[in-house]
Amino acid sequence: MLRPDGDGFVECLDGHRHWGRFGAAGLLLSDPERGVLLQHRAWWTHHGGTWALPGGAVNSDETAWAAATREADEEADIPGDAVRPLSSWTVDHGGWTYTTLLAQTVRPVEATVMNAESDELRWVPVDEVADYKLHQDFALAWPELLPELGRELILVVDGANVVGSRPDGWWRDRPGAARRLRDQLAGLPRQGLALTGEWSWWPRVVLVVEGQARETEPVADVEVISATRDGDSTIVDTVRSLRTKRPQDRITVVTADRELRERVTAEGATHLGPNTLLGALEQHQGGSSNNNG
Repeated sequence: MLRPDGDGFVECLDGHRHWGRFGAAGLLLSDPERGVLLQHRAWWTHHGGTWALPGGAVNSDETAWAAATREADEEADIPGDAVRPLSSWTVDHGGWTYTTLLAQTVRPVEATVMNAESDELRWVPVDEVADYKLHQDFALAWPELLPELGRELILVVDGANVVGSRPDGWWRDRPGAARRLRDQLAGLPRQGLALTGEWSWWPRVVLVVEGQARETEPVADVEVISATRDGDSTIVDTVRSLRTKRPQDRITVVTADRELRERVTAEGATHLGPNTLLGALEQHQGGSSNNNG
């Protein structure tokens, strides 16, 4: 069996030694009933004897998500289809990156030690994690990661505004343009969306349509809300409802409308410009791969 090409130590620009020729990734898996899954590293491993996350080196042909779920399967017998990605956080150590993939269980799973790299796997209540002897990098990252556990990005898309942001002939077939946008958006819950240099998200997508596009049907990964009155009021109502149901989630409205941006900000949402979203969609369609996704 060929050795995975990601295996091997590298030295970052700060002179520290890290495992993973193309970086490394770990899975921070949370379960509403049991807390988060921690791995007690075997004594002979790098930083052995500490508690950290299932994970390891990223291979040259893998995304960070693929590497983290592969390692979790190999080390802890966690099937990839039993977890749902929510977000990822990448830290650059100067030529070497580590990506933490935050995910949540979608069905009950048990964790089983599968190889000699782990002494133990344990579900730890969130408020007890800091009491453990953590891997030094995980200990430094924990305060940044803790507020994002179980937190979902809900992307509320102002369909009319986004479609109208580019002069591509959309006015000749408004329903068709809305369907094309819907189909583009359907890739985001699977591919992810990079919003900053460090954070990426696998969002829940809500598309709000109005006027001639009101008959747009939902698809598997895109919820569609048809405005019964003006689209802006429907978007504000949608944000308000989402904030009431899941106040911990991050809600971002995609629109260039300044007045609407002010209204949704007052409801606790953030906003994103159409060009940022469309640029990300085009990047995915072009086949380029974000290592965080």
